[in-house]
Amino acid sequence: MTVTIDDLPDARTALPEAALRLTGVTKWYGKESSAPVLDGIDLTVAPGEFVCLLGASGCGKSTLLNLVAGLDPVSGGRIELAGGKAALMFQDSALFPWLTAAGNVELALRLRGMGKAERRAEADRLLRLVRLDGAAHKRAHELSGGMRQRVALARALAQQAKVLLMDEPFAALDAITRDVMHGELTSLWEETGVTVLFVTHNVREAVRLGQRVVLLSSRPGRVVREWRVGIPQPRRIEDTAVAELAREITDELHEEIRRHG
Repeated sequence: MTVTIDDLPDARTALPEAALRLTGVTKWYGKESSAPVLDGIDLTVAPGEFVCLLGASGCGKSTLLNLVAGLDPVSGGRIELAGGKAALMFQDSALFPWLTAAGNVELALRLRGMGKAERRAEADRLLRLVRLDGAAHKRAHELSGGMRQRVALARALAQQAKVLLMDEPFAALDAITRDVMHGELTSLWEETGVTVLFVTHNVREAVRLGQRVVLLSSRPGRVVREWRVGIPQPRRIEDTAVAELAREITDELHEEIRRHG
C-alpha cells in the first residue's frame, strides 16, 4: 500500500540507519488522474555513499531532488532523511552578486545561528576545503565558472547537512574545468564522508564519479536498473573501464528511451 502525504505528519523524517530512503515516492502535478512525473520510487542511499542518477530529459530527476530537499511536497510515498535535511546545489551557482565569496558562505552559517567571528573562521575553512582560500574577498563577477561552483559547494557544505544533493552542477562548465571539478569533488567527498546524490545527463560523468549509478525510466520516472561501479578511484573520464561501463549504461538508456517513444 502506498502511504500518501496526508497519512503522515511529515513525509520527510529523520532516518538513523541510512542517509536517505525513498519508499514508493510518487509526484503528480495537477490531477491524480494524469500521468505522474515520478511513480513509486524506491531508493536507499547508505551513509557516505556517492550515487549518480541518470535518465532521459523529463524523467523527473530534478523533481526527485526537489522532493528530498523539501522544496516540493510528495504526492505519495515516504522520504526518510538522516538529520532531517539535505543541502541542494544547482547547475547555476546562484551566488548573491553583492556578497563576496566568503560572504556567500557566511550567509548559510548565519542561518545556522553562528556568531560573527565563528562564521568568518568557518567560511575560511570551507573555502580552503574547496581550494578557494585566496578568493574569499572576490565577488561573483570576478570568479570563473568553476570558482563560482566551488563557492556554491562550500555554501552547501556550510549547511552541515548529512546529504548533499547536486543537480547537474558542472553541466555549464567547459570540458577541462569539468574534469578538474570531478577530481576535486571526489577528493572532497572522500575527505568529508558526506553522502552525495548527483543528477547528470552525462553517462561518463556518472561512471567517473559514482559508486552506484541508478537509471530512471522515461516519464513516469521509475527506477529500472542500477549498476555498482567497482572501478577504483581515482578514475579518469577517458579510462577504458569507465568508457566500457558508460557504453553499457548508454545502451540501456537508449533502449529505455525507445521503449517509451
